[in-house]
Amino acid sequence: MLPSRDSAEIERRIGYTFKDKKLLEVCFTHSSYAHQHGTESNERLEFLGDAVLGFLVSEKLYREGVKNEGSMTDLRKNLVSAPPLKEAVERMGLTRFLLAASPSGVGDKAVSSLFEALVAGIYLDGGMKAAERFVREKLLSVPHSGRNYKGELQEFLQGRGLARAEYRIVNCSGEPHAPLFEAEVSAEGESARAVGTGKAAAEKAAAAKLLAKLQKKSGEYRH
Repeated sequence: MLPSRDSAEIERRIGYTFKDKKLLEVCFTHSSYAHQHGTESNERLEFLGDAVLGFLVSEKLYREGVKNEGSMTDLRKNLVSAPPLKEAVERMGLTRFLLAASPSGVGDKAVSSLFEALVAGIYLDGGMKAAERFVREKLLSVPHSGRNYKGELQEFLQGRGLARAEYRIVNCSGEPHAPLFEAEVSAEGESARAVGTGKAAAEKAAAAKLLAKLQKKSGEYRH
């Protein structure tokens, strides 16, 4: 079972406090651990979370005005596929909390499925608004590995003759072997903060947020 100290750390990292701590534990219970200990796994939560996540992303694309159904389908697939979900879990530093018979043997699917289980758990515990906030903050508003957001931000600023962005690490927390960094980036009187399991990851996530903010301000925002 999850020690209370781990539960508190998980809640801090996901930005949500569970009223039902047992539900939080189920979110992190892999089927191998459940079979070994005769408890409930996160597989049913994963099933529900997949549906909730699909709905939230579909609604986001609709509200953003994506006109073509085929484009909406492709974008949704890209956003809710295993790689970005796995990356989101690793960015929050949650993998080490998974309850599994052999943690070293947990595959990528178990990691990406954890995100879906958390979406469902938060939805059941706190409602759709809480789930939407989690998905927006931990998946949709942060970068994925395929883009160089720090470089894009710098190009955006240089192309307008503006000063370089300034980065700083504002906080470091978590266990020594699994630290969580919070970075802040500032440019043109605007700033953004983000967290990551490494300084570079935190800076990259912050750069993505600030770039989107500056693009919206200049009327150039694109997903």
